[in-house]
Amino acid sequence: MTAQVARGRFLFAAAVVLAAAAAWTAHHILAVLNVIDGGGHRFTLVYAVMFMMLVWQLGAAYLERPAKATDRMREQLDRLNVVGLVPAYNEDPAALRACLESMIFQTRKPQAIYVVDDGSKHTDGYQPIKRWFLEVAPVHGIIAGWHIQANAGKRHAQAAAILSTPDADIYWTVDSDTISDPHALEQLLMPFANPEVQSVAGVVMAANVRSSFLTRFTDLWLVTGQLTDRSSLSAFGSVWVNSGPIAAYRAAVIRDNLGAYLTETFFGRRVPFSDDSLLTLFAMVRGRTVQQPTAFAFSLMPEKTGHFCRMFLRWMRGSFIRSWWRVRYLSLRSLAWWLHLLRWSSTVVAAVLFVAVVIVAPIADPNPAAIPWLVAVPLIVGYAQTLRYMTIRRSDQSTAYQWGTWLLTPVAVVFALVVLRVIRWYGIVTCWKTGWGTRKKVEVALVA
Repeated sequence: MTAQVARGRFLFAAAVVLAAAAAWTAHHILAVLNVIDGGGHRFTLVYAVMFMMLVWQLGAAYLERPAKATDRMREQLDRLNVVGLVPAYNEDPAALRACLESMIFQTRKPQAIYVVDDGSKHTDGYQPIKRWFLEVAPVHGIIAGWHIQANAGKRHAQAAAILSTPDADIYWTVDSDTISDPHALEQLLMPFANPEVQSVAGVVMAANVRSSFLTRFTDLWLVTGQLTDRSSLSAFGSVWVNSGPIAAYRAAVIRDNLGAYLTETFFGRRVPFSDDSLLTLFAMVRGRTVQQPTAFAFSLMPEKTGHFCRMFLRWMRGSFIRSWWRVRYLSLRSLAWWLHLLRWSSTVVAAVLFVAVVIVAPIADPNPAAIPWLVAVPLIVGYAQTLRYMTIRRSDQSTAYQWGTWLLTPVAVVFALVVLRVIRWYGIVTCWKTGWGTRKKVEVALVA
């Protein structure tokens, strides 16, 4: 399973979005100036501001460029001691085997891979994988480690490997249900040629995209988010959250903060999740955090609605908790702090607008003529954003299949506006509930 950026599609998407943005910008300017119908509406100025923020985000996303390295830089990157961290808990054996195979057969191999079984209760099939891994990895010049510990959580599983590798220069974090593209590590390392870069995020896609309707539009929603929201932040060296399935950190970032990483609490409650965003925050404090849009990984996504909602709820609780730490620990002089403030302000304004326009206005002042706009605007914006999804070509999908996925944009838009928004705010008001919520058993299996 491989992926690559389709340059022709990228240029096409950029041209379409640029043309649409130019036309819509002109419309908003004329509306604010009361030159065309729509001027003077009570929300016109707010709409215009929100629209300009959207244009800024999409524009910044298209400015993101993958890091490249000269021959001299590659020599320096090749000398880095890279250690892969693979915590495993109640993982599907087939998925774990595929994960390790993809790590071993990289174009740029890591110096070591450490698997830490965090006290899994469902370990049928693990022993053959362990024997295979410990035998095959050294043949390819990779130090192989397999550690079993009592269940203590993902962070402690990673720490067991970190404490065993004091000479590591880079830690490559991989989830045990993830298949890495053959060039994933090679691409992840490219940005580290810049000494200011402290962490690098890759792009995660659904390995089981064909398993269900849910996984298919989850892939659309997830990839779009990474190639719009995260890409726009990466252009400024201020990525907030890396993804567990594919990310890399300078070893000192993790090693120097390991105590805080293992003992994080929020209002006295231990926080076992949102580990990726905390590692990214440690990196942000020290320097630039970026995304390498040419580093890909394929991870198993929830195939049942309940599993998905529990996962997203955990993400949203973690996101809110992490926001407190960003405000507290990022410097006021950093662009990241102000981008964070801007993003939360726009989130609140968007929520208020949604309630005012979709719920309150139709009741207080019914206007059937407004219905087409209420439907059309989110869809147009959604299609503009999800066009980024088409800039990646996957080996396991035809172009027609990808376009078919893109046509699911209305589903993703409605799901994001209604279901995900409700879960987000529920996660905020219940942020003290810091249980993991998933992985009590093998929930998703890899099907060949």
